Amino acid sequence: MENRESCKEEYMHRIHCVQDYIEKNIDEPLGLDELAEAAGFSKYHFSRIFSAITGESLAHYVLRLKLERSLFFLAHRPDLNITDIGYMAGYSDTAVYSRAFKNYFMVSPREYRNEYSKNCKEIALLSDYNGPQKDREKDPYRFPVTTPIKLVSLKERRILYVRHDGNYESLAAEFGRLADFLYNEAAKYGIKGTQFELLTMYHDNPEFTDAGKFRTSLGVELPSHIKVDEAGNVGVMTLQAANYAVGSFDITAKEFPDAWNFMYREWLTGSGYVPANDMPYERYKGMPDPVTGKMNVEIYVPVEPFSF
Repeated sequence: MENRESCKEEYMHRIHCVQDYIEKNIDEPLGLDELAEAAGFSKYHFSRIFSAITGESLAHYVLRLKLERSLFFLAHRPDLNITDIGYMAGYSDTAVYSRAFKNYFMVSPREYRNEYSKNCKEIALLSDYNGPQKDREKDPYRFPVTTPIKLVSLKERRILYVRHDGNYESLAAEFGRLADFLYNEAAKYGIKGTQFELLTMYHDNPEFTDAGKFRTSLGVELPSHIKVDEAGNVGVMTLQAANYAVGSFDITAKEFPDAWNFMYREWLTGSGYVPANDMPYERYKGMPDPVTGKMNVEIYVPVEPFSF
């Protein structure tokens, strides 16, 4: 039984590795041979393995990530034209990109951009990264923000992580167990105590991705000299060098969506910056206060200057 569970964990680890590879190289063609090699499986069986484990064919998964990425740019990056967006999705031919987009979403990229612009009077709230949206449009945030938003430039970092696949309700239910597991794994490599600042990284944009397919990673920064035995549920990913807007908040668990609202609506829309093509994340600074339930959380939003 133990060997069977270890085998299942190794399969999941390889699937997570290839998902990370796809995300990192999403603007490339990404053929079967390349992805099978990244996963460590034979190309003759990899597609079936991927489909059996994820419930989604490999080709559909790659296509979905490419097109969901372009949805975000069409909606929130008016400084980019459709040719640019198609190229960033891995299409060198605008006509091929437009055809693929329309086959998938039943509207053309131009039609989608026009309808989104017409129906959204202000930037869409992205607080679903950490909770349900519901009626927050009328109440963007319920707590005072006293710390100015910082702009920081971060170098490439290695992250020791565990992965959760599924909606944020199931993430909340599993969060404690995953954090404990990661803490124990990090301790094996000498990372513990004050060195352990947990990150929660959101790979998918909840505005465009089905909730059941959300990928979230809990991680901790890993010194460059440490070698990790990647197996089972633990892996290592690289966060590329990027610029971030960082907000620091003292909040309870229920106020996380409000903090995200503040970053994306109250600050971002008047900042002169737009979201960049990197995943946002939270960094937790210590444990929640046992009396108030508040904890200090930093929200990192990747940004780049708006091109007028």
